[in-house]
Amino acid sequence: MLAKVYVTLKNGVLDPQGKAIQHAAGSIGYQGIADVRQGKYFEVKLADGIDTAQAQAEIEKFAHDVLSNPVIEDYRVEIG
Repeated sequence: MLAKVYVTLKNGVLDPQGKAIQHAAGSIGYQGIADVRQGKYFEVKLADGIDTAQAQAEIEKFAHDVLSNPVIEDYRVEIG
């Protein structure tokens, strides 16, 4: 089973890397890009035999405690 975790900055948190990407995009001709917010993506392979509910709970805790900084970041988990 594979878990996908998406981590993004919360709304209102400054994103200098996203702004730099937006500026670079504009300077090379991508004039329609109004804003860029950067984030992180993780794929976590889960042990065989773990049930979906247990996997969801474990990955949610892992994302909160290890993969993100909950003060400034949000995360979303997909189990598949």
